[in-house]
Amino acid sequence: MNEGVKRHLEAAGIACEILQVPFDATTNALEVVLPGGSKITALPANPDTARGFSANVFLDEFAFHKDSREIWKALFPVISAGWKLRVVSTPNGKGNKFYELVTDEKNKEWSRHIVDIHQAVADGLPRNIEQLKKGLNDPDAWAQEFELQWLDEASAWLSYDLIHGVEHEQAGLPEYYSGNPCFVGVDIGIRNDLFVVWVLEQVGDVLWTRELITRRRASFAEQDAVLGDVFDCFRIIRCCMDKTGMGEKPVEDAQRRYGDSRVEGVLFTSASKLAMAAIGKEAFEDKKIRIPVNQDLRADLHKLQKTTSATGAPRFVAESDANGHADRTWACFLALNAAHEDTGPVRVSSRRIRRSSSLTRGY
Repeated sequence: MNEGVKRHLEAAGIACEILQVPFDATTNALEVVLPGGSKITALPANPDTARGFSANVFLDEFAFHKDSREIWKALFPVISAGWKLRVVSTPNGKGNKFYELVTDEKNKEWSRHIVDIHQAVADGLPRNIEQLKKGLNDPDAWAQEFELQWLDEASAWLSYDLIHGVEHEQAGLPEYYSGNPCFVGVDIGIRNDLFVVWVLEQVGDVLWTRELITRRRASFAEQDAVLGDVFDCFRIIRCCMDKTGMGEKPVEDAQRRYGDSRVEGVLFTSASKLAMAAIGKEAFEDKKIRIPVNQDLRADLHKLQKTTSATGAPRFVAESDANGHADRTWACFLALNAAHEDTGPVRVSSRRIRRSSSLTRGY
């Protein structure tokens, strides 16, 4: 509002004064009322504040908005009566709505315009490109901020190369289970996030995904039944479950059923997430894991990003969307954490043969 709208209004006021045309705009911190009655309103980048309006909309630096998909969902009806919608941003990785808008060539409803530093200088912007590039001295920052490249690989914890390197067509299929010891990771979700169970079988020095189960809005009873089915069908040596928040009771119930020597509750803290993420990345780098070939899974694994907080501490973040909140990723890391820990002897009385079923398996 200060740098854009008010500065232009000041310029318009000066021009009107020179031309002796009356111009008197009323302004405050979040709203400008022009002489003809038109209004310019500034709204916080929040899904709740975006609702209830009907007007032309300008989204500035949209790729940096938190929960960009939720904002989009709340905002699009605002312009449904024929108003204009303009979206402007510098790239900020591939895990946001802005990236989809710019790169979805099948969507012909949009007029797309890209102006990088080279185009801007060619159009008359007075900048010394080579001087700026040398002064910045950061190839990734230059590529993203000035040349508008989609560089999420710099912050993604698992690059696409790492993910592609461990994909296998036979991974994720229970019928290939050969009876070896298994390790399980469980990410608890009951409302918006997914409930995920990731089963790894130890085959030599490689951990093969034998089953990956996802449920959305599954009741705790259904989650218990799914986990019980997994314990019945595989030789589970160790199971690590997310016990953060609502996970406390499912972990307690699982420990009572299968023994606390086999089931461990993991509280998600900055330290525990960093430790699990490090174990997970090492497994991908060393190709000690095999995962299914699946687009949603690939996007989920690539979604997790490592950032730095204001205090300098590492943080892991992932934008929530229709495919979850990196829930599959954390289930994978939990399973790898279960395999990484040294456990004592565990007795398994019996198991029944696991068969592939579209009713129980998901990605």
